[in-house]
Amino acid sequence: MQSRILTDEQIARVHEVSLDILDRIGVIVPHEDMLSRLSDRGARVDASGQRVRIPADLIDWALGKAGKTFTLYGRDLSNTAEFGKGRRNYNAAAGQASWLDEPSGERRYATLDDVSTATRLADALESITIPGSMPDPHELPVQFRCVAVAAEMIRNTTKPITFWLYDRASAKYLVELLVALRGSEAEAEKYPLFYPFLEPISPLRFPMDGIDLLYETSRLNLPVPIGPMAQMGMSAPATMAGTIAQQNAEVLAGLVITQCVREGLPVCYGGLCHSFDMTTTQIIFGGPEQAIFGVAMTQMGKSYGLPVYINVGLTDSKRPDAQAGTESGITLQLGAAAGADIFGHMGICGADQAASPDLLVMQNEIISYVESVMRQMEFSDETFAVDVIDTVGPGGSFIAEMHTAGHFRKEMWFPKLFDRGYYDAWSADGARSMADRCTEKKRQLLAEHRPEPLPDEMSREFDRIVAAASSELTT
Repeated sequence: MQSRILTDEQIARVHEVSLDILDRIGVIVPHEDMLSRLSDRGARVDASGQRVRIPADLIDWALGKAGKTFTLYGRDLSNTAEFGKGRRNYNAAAGQASWLDEPSGERRYATLDDVSTATRLADALESITIPGSMPDPHELPVQFRCVAVAAEMIRNTTKPITFWLYDRASAKYLVELLVALRGSEAEAEKYPLFYPFLEPISPLRFPMDGIDLLYETSRLNLPVPIGPMAQMGMSAPATMAGTIAQQNAEVLAGLVITQCVREGLPVCYGGLCHSFDMTTTQIIFGGPEQAIFGVAMTQMGKSYGLPVYINVGLTDSKRPDAQAGTESGITLQLGAAAGADIFGHMGICGADQAASPDLLVMQNEIISYVESVMRQMEFSDETFAVDVIDTVGPGGSFIAEMHTAGHFRKEMWFPKLFDRGYYDAWSADGARSMADRCTEKKRQLLAEHRPEPLPDEMSREFDRIVAAASSELTT
């Protein structure tokens, strides 16, 4: 199954327009050393205005140098997220300011305990490949917050993790955590656990800290997703074509920057553009434009041979309801059929309104549904089952056949939360809604699931690293 929106001619045209944007208009790069490196590579640099105009041959150089496949490894090395290898990965959200304990409840500022809860829940959800921190703990100073978050996440999952990195100083301690986890710098480079996310600021600007911290994480050759969130009509043109071209230009500029930090650094193409709602004056997460953007940006990233990250499977709804299911399911299915490598961020209540564990549980079920749709059918003598059809004959039933018993479990998808029961049974069970079932499942998983604990010596080393980061970075 495959979904396509852009023709080959349109892909070529987007690329051509993006090159024109970068060569004629350029991007703002507020980083002195990077400006020097870009100039050395042939970019036209206006140092006083920090504007860089990037020629097409520099884009070609970066595309030729960039690593196009990589794997993230959990604390348990058998838990992996593979990129550029034909596998689909799903991650929970990273860094929402608020936390929602229950659907329709009161939002509150998040805490480090909420990070523990979110991570442990994602560890238990079989369809979530990469747990995200989900909330951003408000009580911790921002200067070392990401270090404490990473340590807490590692304690609560054996899968790869994702969270927001802050700056180069704190990234040094994150590298130290990863080296402590793996036992050596060589093993930390061989088995990356997380990646730093380079997010250009649309239109056509880069954050100083986002570039600067790569100088630290590149020591371990950590992969870099490059993902602006250009908003159609707000931080990008009010047309889909213009937004796609600008987003593509920003990603290509980011690609050049990563290769100027370290040649061969693995990257992921972030097709994360959105549209801006002129009625509500906020970003749109689940509209039909999001499905179009997801497919189109996947096609663009794949045209460069890069793994692709898209923002689908999201919703503008505030609870696990019909709207959330519709928006999450349709956009995620089309994105998966387009061939993207990772989809996120799951578990967000509305458009960055809060982190919601209940929505994460529902989206886990939707991912399972989508993965079943994407399965490969087997066409063999065994599955055509002509002999069984002959045995049953006209007017018979297949329910009692051994062939049925041997095949139905792998040929059909069986939900864990969606309701398929008889009406009377559903009514007798309290006529529970999808939201009710999500909440019940969330509570069950949090009550029962405990990931493998860290060894005591390693846990103490993590405490030491977090304490050192807190002492050095907040004084």
